[in-house]
Amino acid sequence: MSWGTTDTSALEAAQSAGRVNIRRILLLVGWAIILLSAVRWVTAEPELTSSNTSGAALRLAVPILLAALGGIYSERTGVANIGLEGMMILGTWFGAWGGWQYGAWWGVGLGVAGGAAGALVHAVATVNFGVNQIVSGVAINILAAGVARFLSVVAFTGAGGGATQSPQVTSQLPRLTVPVLAGGELFGWQSPDALGWLERQHWFLLSDVGALFRGFMVDLSILTLISLLLVPATWFFLWRTRLGLRMRSGGENPWAAESLGVRVYTVKYIGVLISGALAGLAGAFLVLEAAGIYREGQTGGRGFIGLAAMIFGNWRPSGALAAAGLFGYTDALNLRSAQAVHALLLFVAVALVALGSWYLYKRRIFGGVLSLLLGGLTFVWFTVSDTVPRQFVFITPYVATLLVLAVASQQLRMPTYDGVTFRKGSQIS
Repeated sequence: MSWGTTDTSALEAAQSAGRVNIRRILLLVGWAIILLSAVRWVTAEPELTSSNTSGAALRLAVPILLAALGGIYSERTGVANIGLEGMMILGTWFGAWGGWQYGAWWGVGLGVAGGAAGALVHAVATVNFGVNQIVSGVAINILAAGVARFLSVVAFTGAGGGATQSPQVTSQLPRLTVPVLAGGELFGWQSPDALGWLERQHWFLLSDVGALFRGFMVDLSILTLISLLLVPATWFFLWRTRLGLRMRSGGENPWAAESLGVRVYTVKYIGVLISGALAGLAGAFLVLEAAGIYREGQTGGRGFIGLAAMIFGNWRPSGALAAAGLFGYTDALNLRSAQAVHALLLFVAVALVALGSWYLYKRRIFGGVLSLLLGGLTFVWFTVSDTVPRQFVFITPYVATLLVLAVASQQLRMPTYDGVTFRKGSQIS
């Protein structure tokens, strides 16, 4: 089939709409690690940068990252998808059933298929019939919960499970520990643990960097590795391939894309189906790697958190990874150490003051004043308290997302026609 020409102004506009300054991202990550190391040194809270914390953060971030990537595929083609939560629910149920009946890899495949099935319903409703995309997404979330309950009653009752949970699902997916760097096996013998030794020295910055990287290399699930590889794969597909460019043109201006020969309905279907498949993979991960069982309500709103991560990340894969990492890190720190969560307040205070100073230097007065004020209040909180209520830790990522939307709204750019119903042959008024 022909996907139309590539050297056109409309498609070139879509091509330029998502360029990422990798050097700037790496610089920000570097400064964040240096600041985190300094806070760890000042507060003597090793869990801030321990390998256990970074490893837990990675596992907690994966489902959110997959949901965020799914949202990017859908919304870059112009279809808003708040049904990611429901598609993830279907992924958890079918992943559990497939893993219980046939094994872990079947669970992965059926989880992906379950999420894609929910996405197909969303695509038919929104692309073909022009149903309001928000209404359709809400309906998918409600429908998925009901379908999962019905199927659980039919399949799990009397078989070691029940109406709200499945029998135990044993995951036999491969896991990896990197030899030499993290102590994995190499040709049948136990290799050294270089990064573990470096972490135990508690040196400034060097030990912290070693600990953070070691957490990403110990007992690494194959699904985690696949999820991380999907970040550069998504960037390459959407920004460096013809089909990806046409998919994004459907979100930038579907009528212009149609006039240039792009099959807009087709690319929207592809984006929504990939979106559901990734949400289903996130659900399968929760069952096979995180819990080993399906339970009703297991997703815990991670589909919605994935949407927040997508917006936080400016509809870009690298930004979604950073946002998912923020969510995963705060959750992991909360599980590991309440004292470390309190120490994190100092990190937040210094970061906000630095951000506010930068904004003032750039003459962005509102953002600068707001950041400085929040930084000062956070520092006062750190000095007058000893602990942080657990409830606040749970909402921290959401608060951070709102702050980004308020302070950096001029830097965020959603696809121009995201959420707008497209009708073939007719221009929007």
